[in-house]
Parts: sequence; C-alpha cells; structure tokens
Amino acid sequence: MGIISSSIARKVAMALSGLFLVFFLGQHFVINATAVLSPETFNSWSHFMGNNGLVQGVLQPILIFGVVFHFVMGFILELKNRNSRVVKYASYKGSTNASWASRNMIISGSVILAFLGLHFYDFWIPEMMYKYIDVLPEDPTRYYQEAVHKFENPVRVGLYVVSFGLLAMHLWHGFASSFQSVGFNNKYSVALTKFAKLYAVLIPVGFIFIALYLHFNQLPH
Repeated sequence: MGIISSSIARKVAMALSGLFLVFFLGQHFVINATAVLSPETFNSWSHFMGNNGLVQGVLQPILIFGVVFHFVMGFILELKNRNSRVVKYASYKGSTNASWASRNMIISGSVILAFLGLHFYDFWIPEMMYKYIDVLPEDPTRYYQEAVHKFENPVRVGLYVVSFGLLAMHLWHGFASSFQSVGFNNKYSVALTKFAKLYAVLIPVGFIFIALYLHFNQLPH
C-alpha cells in the first residue's frame, strides 16, 4: 500500500508541477507575442519582468525549481515504470496501445530540457551578464533588438522550431493526463481535455510563428 501511495503521490506531484509550467508557458507566450504586435509593448513588459524584485527574487527561483522538479520527477517515474514491467508483452502493436506522444514522453521531455538549456544560454545568461557582470546602464528599449538578433541564425531558429514541435507532442499527452492524475473527473473533464489538446497545439505553433517572424523581419543594420 505504501508503494502504491508513493507512486500516486509522485504522479500527483508531477501533474501539479506540469500544470504550473503550463501556466507559465502561457504567460511567457503572451509577452513574446507582443514582439510581433508591438515592439514597444514587448520592451515595456520585458523591462518590467527583468527589473521587478518580486519576479526576479521570488517567482524566477520558483520557476527554475519547478522546471527541475518536473523533469527529475519525470525521469524517476519513467525508471520506476520500466523496472515494474516484470512481464514483457509478447507482441507490441505500437500506436494501437498508445500514442507516440504518450510512449515517448521521456524522449520529448529530454529534448525540451535541452532546449530550455539553450533558451537560458540565449536569454537568461546574457541578461545576468548585462545586469550583474558587465553592469551596463539599463536601456528599456533594448529587449526587442536583442530578441531579433538572437533569431538571425537560421540554425538556432530551426532548433527552436523542432523543440516547440516536440513540446506540442509532450503537451498533447501530458497536459490532458495531468487532470486525471490530480483526480479531476467530472462533467467538465471532456471540455478540459479538449482545451488541453487545443492549448498543446496553439501555444507551440504560436512560439514557432514568433521565431520565424523575428527571423524574417530582421532590423536593418
């Protein structure tokens, strides 16, 4: 019973951390979308997020912890599941039993984790260097130009596109199943599942569009 309970607890913790990251992903998309709609708004919101003490001192560490916790928990659950499969199936029919996304969450999750490392390298580390190492004077209008510059390289843009494609597949299974993991099962379950599937497609596609837009609309040098 203790083993079962601990397994359920891990799944619930995994689901809750995933829902938290999904919420952050939506918030992150809203801010990034302003780079397409209004560079001035993008600069304003980015400046606020980058210089607000609550965001930088409290919410950002919580986010980093949430990312690490979610992926570490995912790897632990995957190892537990593999070790528990004492009896092997005589025949495996692939997608007949489960979708590719659900069967390869560990693969898509690993690629997404690597992508987050690239994202930190592209944006977070330069921001820390700007503010705390080089200690350059703050320019509230610099953010849009910096974002456009990062998407000059077509290889980097390609990596972003592939990563968000895998994120869509990861969310397609993970977001919808998270509601089941936390015990949410009522008359709204079908509508929530449909919303999760729609979210899993539209948000990553939106990020891909932003990356391609910034790549093909470079500022004049």
